[in-house]
Amino acid sequence: MIQVENICKSFGQKKVLCDVSLDVKDGETLVIIGGSGTGKSILLKNIVGLVKPDSGQIIIDGIDIIRASRRQLYQTQQKIGFLFQEAALFDSLTIEENISFGIKNLTNMTEEETKKRVSVCLNMVGLKDDIKNLKPSALSGGMKKRVGLARSIAYKPKYIFYDEPTTGLDPIMSDVIGTLINYLKEQLKMTSIVVTHDMNSAYKIADRIIMLYLGKIIFEGTVDKLKETIANP
Repeated sequence: MIQVENICKSFGQKKVLCDVSLDVKDGETLVIIGGSGTGKSILLKNIVGLVKPDSGQIIIDGIDIIRASRRQLYQTQQKIGFLFQEAALFDSLTIEENISFGIKNLTNMTEEETKKRVSVCLNMVGLKDDIKNLKPSALSGGMKKRVGLARSIAYKPKYIFYDEPTTGLDPIMSDVIGTLINYLKEQLKMTSIVVTHDMNSAYKIADRIIMLYLGKIIFEGTVDKLKETIANP
């Protein structure tokens, strides 16, 4: 379980997050929505430990990662897969090397087990083995997102975080990514946090939605509750 309590974060004079609190239950998909500059991605990076908040607590499986030792933080981060906004693949590595990067650094799988795991993850995201020796530059935007997703799940994390997973994709591919997120949740029983501005995607994948505005939560509830609120402001 993830608990975020009264998180505040500023950059210079600009307040990005103001007393943000939320819980993420095991097995659910929490979607964070809001306009550009509302603090969505910064909140996600605070939770994963890439950015340190100015105050508050972030507790993951009983560990306050803000005050944890370096070893405790590392062990907690090993439980988290992260799909970056632009997939963030390593241009100099092949697709197989990209996907196996986390496996080799975070697990004790043998070389043979690693190769099998890469194939399994490619299959999960709807890609074939014949792209394993290609470089990211040979792939379309949608394929890069899928490879990034395969890399995120390859070392079997407990949690997976998505930062704008449909950005830059056409509506059809955006829908495919949303379907994949739901499929991986059902198959792998992962707890997910998704940051997005894509409302169609949010409605499709969310168990619960949180809306940020000027660094504060102004809505929290189900998809149906959000639709009702929008219809009757």
